[in-house]
Amino acid sequence: MRTMRLSSKQKIIPWALAASLALAACSGDTTAAPLDEADGDSATGDITLTVWSWDATVEQSVAGFEAANPGIKVEVANVGSSMDEYTSLDNAIQAGSGVPDLVMFEYFAIPYFAIPGKLTDLTEFGAQDLENDYVASAWSNVTMGTDAVYALPSDYGPAVLFWNADTFAKAGLTEAPATWDEYYEAAKAIRALGGDYYIDHDTGDLFGLLAMIWQAGGRPFKVDGNDITIDFSEPETVKVLEFRQKMLDEGLLGDSVTAWSDDWNRALNDGTLATQNMGGWLTSSLIERAPDQSGNWRIALLPQWEAGEKVGAENGGSSFGIPTDAAHKEEAYKFLEYFTNGDGLQPRVDAGAFVPNLSVLDSPEFQDASNAFFGDEKTGAVLAEASEIAATGWQYPPFFEWARTVYADICAPLYTDHEGTLEGVFETWRERMVEYGNEQGFTVK
Repeated sequence: MRTMRLSSKQKIIPWALAASLALAACSGDTTAAPLDEADGDSATGDITLTVWSWDATVEQSVAGFEAANPGIKVEVANVGSSMDEYTSLDNAIQAGSGVPDLVMFEYFAIPYFAIPGKLTDLTEFGAQDLENDYVASAWSNVTMGTDAVYALPSDYGPAVLFWNADTFAKAGLTEAPATWDEYYEAAKAIRALGGDYYIDHDTGDLFGLLAMIWQAGGRPFKVDGNDITIDFSEPETVKVLEFRQKMLDEGLLGDSVTAWSDDWNRALNDGTLATQNMGGWLTSSLIERAPDQSGNWRIALLPQWEAGEKVGAENGGSSFGIPTDAAHKEEAYKFLEYFTNGDGLQPRVDAGAFVPNLSVLDSPEFQDASNAFFGDEKTGAVLAEASEIAATGWQYPPFFEWARTVYADICAPLYTDHEGTLEGVFETWRERMVEYGNEQGFTVK
């Protein structure tokens, strides 16, 4: 899952919000109040919080927090992203030393640490009171069961359709497809241009496919503590797999360009790659990857499975949680709330963070944000709507980090040798996950 990993110079959209606006929808005063000095890490009583993060925008909130809390210092360290960080955390927990106070997690990684008791339930600090400050799907990602809250959302990836209006015009099309049936027809028209023109390439993009299943109403993973059900036979899931298989069979999807490669950049930049079903985080990256297409790209909601509907999904996003073995939980939560929901939020937004806070998404500054690269259309309004219509109820198994890696191996023959079907790939994937999950001590069926 692609999450925001931006420097302070990379902005999704050039907007600026006043701190008062950023906090308008927050419940209560989330400004961090100074803490009394407690037993600390030095003779002066100062406490040093260790924060593991690959999101550079978090550092933008440190100075303000330290000024408001003179007894607390914050050190932000990038120990690696995704699996590298999770492995380091597991090692620290097992060793009983070096456990950080705050850790960044992709949403799908939360169950892996929460279910065996490695994360603190933040309801002891009142985190549940922040629910209405976030889009529903983001909040659903950080909660488990009926009450527990194991992290606070820090960035978000609403699934949207990036489409090249110039390429569409060459194919006689003037609008983004409103339904997946229209998307299929557009794919045929674009392929008719010949050469390397495709509506999309598919070499095994798992998260784009899962976003389509998510949007269609499929819920193939069900997690209840250690009990996990994996079922890809739901009609909503089968519908998506069959749709995608049809496009593969008819040669409407290219199979020679993999996302994040140099070839991908060239296809985005020369206009032969007409759309991308990805998270809103692609907004800034696309500007850098396709400079020759400035003014041609647009952003739209995902095509719908039924005309007239308005349902979205996710493709990426992250959060921060407090390990159970953290030394300074109260202080850690103070900083966590500060940079995800309080006065520290605005500096992160100014630095390019795409956050799921309604106070930001619903603000006039965000709603009216536009960019010449995207034809001066109000991209902010589209991204905000995509965030707010993302369906809830999606779950990931606690071993999904392993599962997404093994998926790449399972699906390879389908895309390289054109052997098998997507349904067959998902069935093999299910069997491997069931076997692995049971080996890890879960009850998987």
